[in-house]
Amino acid sequence: MKKAVIVITLLLLCITGAVHAAGELKPRVAILTDIAPGNVEPDDMESMVRLMVYADQLEIEALITTTGWNCDPYPVEWADSLHRVIDAYEQDVHKLMARSGQKRFLPLKKEQGQQRIGYWPSPEYLRSRVAMGSLRSGIGVIGEGNQSAGSDLIIRLVDEKDPRPLWICCWGGANTLAQAIWQVQQQRTAEELKAFLHKLRVYTITDQDMVYAMRMNRAYSSHQWLRREFADDLLFIWDESAWLSQCELGSQNWQQYASEIQGKGRLGGVYPTYKYGVEGDTPSFLHVLPNGLHNPNEPEQIGWAGCFRRGICPDSLTTAWTNWQQPQKGISRSYEERFYPAIFRDFAARMAWVQNGAGNRNPIVVVNGSRGTRPIEVSARAGETIALDASRSFDPDGHQLSFKWWIQTDAGHCPEGVTLSGQGSQASLSIPAGSERAEIHVICEVEDNGPIALCSYRRIIIRGR
Repeated sequence: MKKAVIVITLLLLCITGAVHAAGELKPRVAILTDIAPGNVEPDDMESMVRLMVYADQLEIEALITTTGWNCDPYPVEWADSLHRVIDAYEQDVHKLMARSGQKRFLPLKKEQGQQRIGYWPSPEYLRSRVAMGSLRSGIGVIGEGNQSAGSDLIIRLVDEKDPRPLWICCWGGANTLAQAIWQVQQQRTAEELKAFLHKLRVYTITDQDMVYAMRMNRAYSSHQWLRREFADDLLFIWDESAWLSQCELGSQNWQQYASEIQGKGRLGGVYPTYKYGVEGDTPSFLHVLPNGLHNPNEPEQIGWAGCFRRGICPDSLTTAWTNWQQPQKGISRSYEERFYPAIFRDFAARMAWVQNGAGNRNPIVVVNGSRGTRPIEVSARAGETIALDASRSFDPDGHQLSFKWWIQTDAGHCPEGVTLSGQGSQASLSIPAGSERAEIHVICEVEDNGPIALCSYRRIIIRGR
């Protein structure tokens, strides 16, 4: 009898491992955070709690403390707030693991390799990824004497033999990243530097590489140096919309956070009450979440953090992917408001798992037989009608599904006369004649009717030929 139990247990572990092995690889993220005690600035600690409950979706490669609007130099004792969140994660993670059927952690050495979507990392792994970054802000300190464990870690991560890009999510200043790039610039050839930059993606929450009183002094910031010197090789997103929307809408709807986030498990217990705005840094990793809505490497595609156009920055000197001025700011804001309820419900549902070890899970979207999160690409002739079928989509909890089909008209090239007709799980797209150069972005949005309704998405890109 004992042998039979052991055999069954081993089989279950193998099945669980096989499920994880079959999944897509997670996106890689490195967080630069000016995290502080809740009575100083609770914003980063709030975002850190949310990040922890999405640790099955993102490969958290680094948690690096840095300077920001609230501090220069960075008080090293503030890093204790980061460790408090990881300690809370340690208490709650076994309940979260039930969400994907995970029974155990991989050995630390394997965790430090590639992680697949659905895998919850061990607290030991997360602690191994904590590092102190630059203690001072601004371009003036970049160079000899500013090297840190954080800048060294960024270099090591980029140098890994991994085809996935490394997303640098800047909750404070990007001074530590600038230092890492400076170090590479000093030690490698121009071509080697270019290869290094091509593996990076940068998402900055405004520009915080200075104290708040100096925030309009763009030349002081190392961000300007990054955009100016490496404009052709570094994908740089400067967000001036989603973080403001998140702060504003979160403050307006704070009672929902108080009732559905705070106090849920140990993580909810360390989620502080807001002071200025709610989770202003969260859009940096919402942009990278693999929920099927977009490819984060294409910033014009709408995601949970809005959308961007490449153009002149607020410093009037450099270019990047931005949403700081009209009409792009208005376009992005409209999407941010549209998605906010779904984004919050998604967070609240995960906190229910933290509390209860059970809850709702997102629908699985299958379009034309394709399951996954990457955009589906279809080639079609002008004048043709394309059939789109999501009837094989399903809900892991057996809830009923509803479907919405819509076009993101501000992405690609959507010609006049395109007709999208949706009937439940099926839709058809008619491309008018003379649309050989069309690029039409169709979104399939699927929502369940669970106790906390959850959405999943799939983007279909149809190109005329």
